[in-house]
Amino acid sequence: MSDLERLAAYDRMYADLLKERDKVLSDMEKLRAAGKNKGATYQQLLAQKLTLQNLIGRFEIYGIK
Repeated sequence: MSDLERLAAYDRMYADLLKERDKVLSDMEKLRAAGKNKGATYQQLLAQKLTLQNLIGRFEIYGIK
């Protein structure tokens, strides 16, 4: 894999992380609106959101955004 291909793969991964985070946030909002923000599904989404934010932050530290 060339350096250019590797950089393109990182860019795609970053974009996919952003999309996944947006979907998680949307799902959390739907549950919150339904008053289900104490349930297991909501808690799992919260953990997933924090993980995604951590990964996105690491990409941004290294200048990939």
